[in-house]
Amino acid sequence: MAVTIEEIKKLRETTGVSMTACKTALEEAGGDFEKAIDILRMKGEAKAADRAGRSTGQGAIVVKSDGKKSAMVTLLCETDFVARGDDFLKIARDLPDVKEAVLKLGENVQVGEMKIVEGDNVGNYVHSNRKIGVLVSLQGGSGEIAKDIAMHIAATNPEVISPDEVSADLLEREKGIWREQLKNEDKPAEIVEKIMIGKEKKFREENALIKQIFVKDPEKTIEQLLKEADAIVKEFKRFAI
Repeated sequence: MAVTIEEIKKLRETTGVSMTACKTALEEAGGDFEKAIDILRMKGEAKAADRAGRSTGQGAIVVKSDGKKSAMVTLLCETDFVARGDDFLKIARDLPDVKEAVLKLGENVQVGEMKIVEGDNVGNYVHSNRKIGVLVSLQGGSGEIAKDIAMHIAATNPEVISPDEVSADLLEREKGIWREQLKNEDKPAEIVEKIMIGKEKKFREENALIKQIFVKDPEKTIEQLLKEADAIVKEFKRFAI
């Protein structure tokens, strides 16, 4: 099927590979964006593909906290110019009737994702550009530790809290890519199996919050940080625009 130049550019921005390779992958995938990423990865051309996804919309993320409870919401608009304006940020903080916002700003405005988190200690972090926001709930620990972990999650974007929580669907998708990559290496079946086991362990740990290296202290993992603080991560949520 025919693909548009906009689709090709979006895939290039996400994967960093050539326009030609992106066009070929999209055509092979029948226009399916995620499948096209997988095709490029199978060919070894998109090893650093961003799995977090990239929103084409603009907007801002805001957080409000009240004791042991925090709420986070995304307010979406059409242009970055509006998203950075004082009027839009005031609307995002106050969240009045969205129809009023549409009339005031002159473009489509929508409320996006919303999340409320509660716990012994709730931490939050919103990046300076208001495009990334995180809420974290801890059992034990402290508000300072919760905020540090929220900042870490904003930077590393883990999928889950612990390795055993990685979804079977996501893991199976990755295994398909690994098998395809290993086909060309002409290794014995038993060696391939060992490689697959190693890759699975590494993938689970890379995508699990507690196994990641703490961004503020490369000498310890989040798991070690939590142990020192006598804390457990009960829940986290990361929004990105």
